[in-house]
This record gives sequence, structure tokens and C-alpha cells, in this order.
Amino acid sequence: MKTDTLAIHGGFAGDRETGATAVPICQSVSYAYRSAQELADVFDGKVPGYIYTRIANPTTAALEARLTQLEDGIGCIATSSGMAAIASVVMGLVKAGDQIIAAAGIFGGTVSLFENTLRRFGVETVLVDVADTQNFAKAISDKTKLIFVETIGNPRMDVPDIQAIAEIAHKANIPFVVDNTLTTPALFQPGKFGADIVIHSTSKFINGHGTAIGGAIIDTGNYDWRKGIFEDIKKLTEKAGQLAFLSHLRNLIYRDLGGCPAPMNSFLMLQGLETLPSRMVRHCENAHKLAQYLQNQPKITWVNYPGLIGRRFYNRVQELFNSKGGGLLTFGLGTKERAFKFIDSLKLAKNLANLGDAKTLVIHPASTIFHEFSATEKEKMGVPADMIRVSVGIEDFEDIKADFEQAFEKIS
Repeated sequence: MKTDTLAIHGGFAGDRETGATAVPICQSVSYAYRSAQELADVFDGKVPGYIYTRIANPTTAALEARLTQLEDGIGCIATSSGMAAIASVVMGLVKAGDQIIAAAGIFGGTVSLFENTLRRFGVETVLVDVADTQNFAKAISDKTKLIFVETIGNPRMDVPDIQAIAEIAHKANIPFVVDNTLTTPALFQPGKFGADIVIHSTSKFINGHGTAIGGAIIDTGNYDWRKGIFEDIKKLTEKAGQLAFLSHLRNLIYRDLGGCPAPMNSFLMLQGLETLPSRMVRHCENAHKLAQYLQNQPKITWVNYPGLIGRRFYNRVQELFNSKGGGLLTFGLGTKERAFKFIDSLKLAKNLANLGDAKTLVIHPASTIFHEFSATEKEKMGVPADMIRVSVGIEDFEDIKADFEQAFEKIS
């Protein structure tokens, strides 16, 4: 099935008992068995079954199956948030003394996880500029255990050369982890370009309505865990084969850290997936129109949208994302004060810390998401004081434009 069809039907063929065509919400903490031996066999993995929703749940399993198909992977684990997905992958691969190589200009929460939380446990992170792909090769050492990028950097709007970085990672036998949140499988499947592990914050475009928090981890099957650099996972391949990494996560890291989604949230993600391909087309169309409008707005000092002709990553957008530059853009008004005045003057767009909603959303990153970082760190991450980030919604574009126009009129 094609992406548009998989988004609606993938991973679920209907409920046999009731005939329900929507995935039922299995709002249960645990699952009873008829005998002690039967439950013991499930714990031992001798027979399939559900034990405890912290480990697996039928509603969540349907979401995982659909995301696996959409990303053309071999398996998926859904999590309680995008950050839980990233943390689970990292905790499953690194230990004290190891190193992570990550793209600069990625989400501030991810940078904080890498630079602050993981550093407390002896894990070092090297941030590199994706404009020169060789920066990744130069940063690799015998301590490197994974390379991490976002398909479109949030908020620097960088677009890494996924295939070239994958080749660098694979030459060094290092897993390549790609956060596909901003493009989603509706625009891009990183696994087809060499990514080994794909991560999503499903809270964003996949949910699409700002109603639920969630995340996901998909193993694309590209990394050979049998020949990998992780002895515990390599040993597990004797039992789990290529699913060893996901088994390692689900039965150790995921289970012990408790980062599972609520069944209701998994249901809401499934609902969002059904309209994802159509919504992404509209998000991208509106974002491109808004970027073109902003280019000609005399009161702004700059605009950054990778889908604009002549921009640094324009060609990669054409090659990787089927000419669609995503639903996010940034622009500057010269000063923080002017940025605040503009945000306060908007009537339709909402000022909040989220993206990927059906509604147009704005935020001043330097004073919110990145507020804990120094001025030097913000500069390195591409977050100037005058930046406004816009998650462009699926409203009629003329209404979005009218809202921005009336806000610009209030800027001197």
C-alpha cells in the first residue's frame, strides 16, 4: 500500500470481535491469564501476550505496527514523548566514557539532554555544523557510539545530507539516528537513505492537533546488530536476530525507565496519522507561501525557510523531501522587543511551545525553549534574540497572511 493508504489502514485490519474499524482503546494496566504457567510462559517469551501496559499494550501495538509500515522499518516502540524516545535510544547505546556526535541547531530540549543530563553520567556530545558533511567524519573517535541529526534542524532550518552522513556512520560501524519529526514519513523515509534508527515526537505533525504527547522509535533494519559494536545487543541477536536492539530497549531500557504512552494517547496518534499525508501537503504549501510573503516584508531583517529558491539547503529539499520544505520557518525583526511586539499583536496565531498543530503557532525561542542557554550557546545553535519561529497551520492562507499583516502594521 502507498503512504496515504498505510496512514489509514496500516497495522490494523479491524476488530474481529466487534467489527470496529477504529482501533479500540485498551485502557488497562495489566492482563489476566487463565493459569500461572501461561503467565510464566509470556514472561519468558515462550508465547506472545501482554503483561503490563508499561511494556506493551494492544492499542499502542497497533500504532507501532502502523509507524513501522510507514517508515518501512522492521519494528517500532512507541514512547510517552519524543524526548523519551531519544533518551531511550541513547540510554540503550551509550555508557560512561562514550561520545555522541550531533548536528548543531537541533531542538533545545535534545541539546539539553545531550549537554546537561548525559554529561552528568560521563557521556560527551560533540555538536557539528551539517553544512559540511565531513564535519561528522572529523568528529568520530573510538568513543563515538551514535550520530544524531534532525531531518530539518529546529530552529536553525539546516537540512543534513542524510545519505552521505549514513555512509560515514556505516564506514565507522556506528548507528545513525535520525529524528524525522519535522518531515514525517509523509514527506521522507530516512531508512531509505541509510538511517538506522528513526525517531519521532508524535506530539507534533503526527498527532496534528495538539491533544496528546508521544514519541516513537523505529529500527529500519539497516544496522547489522550481529556485527555491531555493542556486545550486549550482539549477544541478544542469538535469540532475537535483527530485532535485538528493539528487544534490548523494550525488555530493559524502556521497561525500566517507564517511558510508555497512555493507551488514549496512542489512539489519538492513530487518529492523527489518518490525515497526516493530506495535512503535510497543506502545511508545506502554507509555509512556502508565508516564507515568500515574508521575503518581501520590509519590516523583517531575515527569513529562513529551506524550501525557498536560492537558500543554502534548497537543493537538498528538492532531492530528499519531494520539493516540500516542511511546515516550520523562522524570521527576525531586528530586536527582541520588536519580536515581542509582533507576537503580542497576532490574533489568529497562537503563542505557545509546540509545533505541528493544525493551528498556526508562534514562539520567541531565545526567551523560551532556549532560555537556559548562554548568548554564546544560542548563537552556536542558531537562535538570535530577534528570532520568531512559526509553525504554519492548515488554515486558509489568506487568513494567516491577514493576521501577520495587521501585526506588522503595529511594528514601528
